[in-house]
Amino acid sequence: MLLMIGTAEIVVIVLVVLLLFGGKKIPELMKGLGKGVKSFKDGMNGVQEDDKKEDQGK
Repeated sequence: MLLMIGTAEIVVIVLVVLLLFGGKKIPELMKGLGKGVKSFKDGMNGVQEDDKKEDQGK
């Protein structure tokens, strides 16, 4: 099943987030989300580097 999100759905999601967190909390929320994504990507890169080292050692 392919998940397709249209403009109307995005607008509804943004409005719900604004209602839940308020305008002042959104930048803090996005900053935290960005740090989490960066940390996840760094962790994934570390796993890939470890796999390459293991393959070279064999």
